[in-house]
Amino acid sequence: MLRETSVMGALVPTLLLYFIAAVPLFFVLDRSIARLGVYRLFWHPPLARFSLFVCLFCALSLLS
Repeated sequence: MLRETSVMGALVPTLLLYFIAAVPLFFVLDRSIARLGVYRLFWHPPLARFSLFVCLFCALSLLS
């Protein structure tokens, strides 16, 4: 069950922590996918990048 977590005395939603954890994972995967040239296969590469981040964020949220 999602609840609030105390970070330095401030209550933050747990989803914010998952969001912050998804950002470095996204940068690592995004850079490796860009080096392989996979984004050339997509019609709209920024949309593919956004969907990659959403998938990572949802995966972290669902694993809890």
